[in-house]
Amino acid sequence: MSLSFGVMQYAERLGLRKLGSNPARGVPRYAREPLQRFLNAAELKRLHRRLTECDDTYMVAAIRLLIHTGARSSEIATLTWGEISDSRLELKDSKTGPKSILLSRQAKAILDGLPRGADDELVFTGTKGQTANLSYFWSKFRNKAGLPDVRLHDLRHSYASIAIQNGISLDAIGRLLGHALTETTERYAHLSDDCIANAAEKLGGSIVKLMGWQNVSS
Repeated sequence: MSLSFGVMQYAERLGLRKLGSNPARGVPRYAREPLQRFLNAAELKRLHRRLTECDDTYMVAAIRLLIHTGARSSEIATLTWGEISDSRLELKDSKTGPKSILLSRQAKAILDGLPRGADDELVFTGTKGQTANLSYFWSKFRNKAGLPDVRLHDLRHSYASIAIQNGISLDAIGRLLGHALTETTERYAHLSDDCIANAAEKLGGSIVKLMGWQNVSS
């Protein structure tokens, strides 16, 4: 529906159709389920190895910071030194407005490894001092890492997935990711259910061993 709507609008601009005659106007668009891709343990290890081998210090640091904060790529690309405190990133603006991102020990170490600039200077810049193009770097690098289908935003999804695997609640994950709406975090609810199911299986196995119950069906 979105394609036909756009084609009709374009035809109106060219004068091929009468203005306001788009028959698709007012028709609700098909709501597509957002794609979610999560890196597994083997993929994370491979990504780490390839990052270690890369000699682009700033781009590597930016990608590692995405992995360790779950931040959006735009938030890291536009990060200035003045927005970094001892324990968090205090973003002046983001997709959801001003935002605070807590920094783990690992995330702080990544930033501490970079030479400090003036408060108004970007932490990550391109070759001519402009905002770093993380998407361009990643589009090339992900193939080297054997992750051709992984988008930068999938690092954010993976952060949430790992948090759930570690028993962190959806509410806490929403706070870590800076979700303005609880509905946004609910997309990870099925992962939480899977973790609970796995926990139930592990617990059941432990009880069987403790009871000396060799045959579950007996």
